[in-house]
Amino acid sequence: MTSIFLGSKSDAFYLEGQTWICKTELTSDVIIEVEDMSFQLHKFPLINRSGLLPKMISEFHNNDGKDCILELHDIPGGAKAFELVAKFCYDVKIELNALNVVAIRCASEYLQMTEDHGEGNLIMQTENFLEEVLGDWNDSMKALQTCKDVLPYAEELHIVTRCINSLAAKASVDPTLFGWPMIGQANTKNLGGTILWNGIGPGGKSRSPGADWWYKDVAFLDLPTYRRLILAMKSKGMKPDNVAGSLMHYAKMCLPGLSRQSGFHDSTDCFPCTNSTAIQSESDQRVLLEEIVELLPMERGVASSKFLLGLLQTAMIIHASPSCRENLEKRVAEQLEDAELEDILIPNLGYSVGTLYDIDCMQRILDRFVSFNQPEGITSPGIVDEGELMANAVALTPVTMVAKLMDGYLAEVASDVNLKLPKFQSLAAVIPDYARQSTDGIYHAIDIYLKSHPWLTDSEREQLCRLMNCQNLSLEACTHAAQNERLPLRVLVQVLFFEQLRLRTTITSWFFSSDNVEDSHARMLPKSSGGLNQAEITQEHVQNLSFEEMRSRVSDLEKECSSIREEIQKLERSESAWSIFSGKLGFGMRTKRFFGSKQASTDR
Repeated sequence: MTSIFLGSKSDAFYLEGQTWICKTELTSDVIIEVEDMSFQLHKFPLINRSGLLPKMISEFHNNDGKDCILELHDIPGGAKAFELVAKFCYDVKIELNALNVVAIRCASEYLQMTEDHGEGNLIMQTENFLEEVLGDWNDSMKALQTCKDVLPYAEELHIVTRCINSLAAKASVDPTLFGWPMIGQANTKNLGGTILWNGIGPGGKSRSPGADWWYKDVAFLDLPTYRRLILAMKSKGMKPDNVAGSLMHYAKMCLPGLSRQSGFHDSTDCFPCTNSTAIQSESDQRVLLEEIVELLPMERGVASSKFLLGLLQTAMIIHASPSCRENLEKRVAEQLEDAELEDILIPNLGYSVGTLYDIDCMQRILDRFVSFNQPEGITSPGIVDEGELMANAVALTPVTMVAKLMDGYLAEVASDVNLKLPKFQSLAAVIPDYARQSTDGIYHAIDIYLKSHPWLTDSEREQLCRLMNCQNLSLEACTHAAQNERLPLRVLVQVLFFEQLRLRTTITSWFFSSDNVEDSHARMLPKSSGGLNQAEITQEHVQNLSFEEMRSRVSDLEKECSSIREEIQKLERSESAWSIFSGKLGFGMRTKRFFGSKQASTDR
């Protein structure tokens, strides 16, 4: 810490109880009372340095002939500052440093210690030293923190503004360009604690700070001062990422609930943002959180989704303003693809009996996200041309990521017996079909919902199952769904059909190149009893089938799927089975030529 000494004489002051006495040959002729302390001094040294004290002495009237007694209870810095001022008037040696210069500067201004009352007076001395203090980061921070004890004098003398501008300028400069001069004594040691000279350590390399080197220091500031510092940094062109990083650090330090939610448990960094403890009052926390949200840069991605969701949950707990919560929901929606499942499971804090998690909040966030990420040229999310999807592959990436995230979210909330079907459907339907590469996730969520809500009617179960596209189920999911008694019968028909179709397509691909696959499908699919080709069993036909026809169709499909599986197992056990299997499917001549050519090549 930078310091200088003023005065040349040895200390002639001593403390006797609550009274400072100047030990000289002359008897004290003035007593100055400051707070609970008394100073027995002499008029002459004080009159020579101060413009205020001579006026007060001349105005003092005492008929009993006792010493002049003056009261200076409102002097900035109190008794501690006046002690140093008095010693300066007696030319006693005193030390100025970053911790006391602000108080002494304000006290000297209060006492009118200008150059008109002596050359090299205290105002000029403290001003010169203050400029030196503002040249160092650590000293500037110490000086700024002492300003709160001498308000409003520090504001009137622009000391607070000068400290803030000094800190903002230093933090806004890339420290790697000029080394560590602004960080003060912290730059004299490397990670191992070895003293460095000229930035060179034993390894021959200097240690440069990261962009976050100042976060911890400014977290000690009270909210109004910190806000002014952040605004000053923004005005000086600091990168939004750095501003947001500091705000995140400050919020974690000062909001206890946010620290617990975000897993911020680093004991080495757990220090209070004020002189005592982190903010405990709910109203104070509300003010701080709303201020943090307002100060956050608008650029997308400057704050992590985890942090934003933590702020949102805290905002709900402490009843932040609706505009603050809406702002956070919008920010979360802009980068929802970066969120994790555990972070979007926001508890429902409503007073009435409701769902375990805040479904309405998630609905609003998801609606905003989809509106932000609607691919150009796609107006209807239900029907999308394959060419459009290829052209918008980059734009669909966040949507596909969120689709997977929301399927996991739906699976988590589906077990809540208080979650009504319309809310579940509404939330699941926001994600367009083209965003789900596989419907296994939504099927899993639907299955959990059906299991947790066994009282649903057949009609309600069918409505729920319309959320998934059976054609995009994996083979494993199809196998599970085919045996799932909770699914409506019409859905089972679709599942079995697409499973059969997938098995046949797999077998066909073993024999023919891709350009013959369509022709093979037409030959492979047998006619149903009702005259319909199985490829024509669309959802519309399924809806028109009677219950008995449905049961019959399910039975036929199950038998055919079982038969195909048995044929596949035979193929795997013996190569000779290929000719038998191909004959059954009508591929006799082609497979004969296939194996004949294979044998000929082997003989050669």
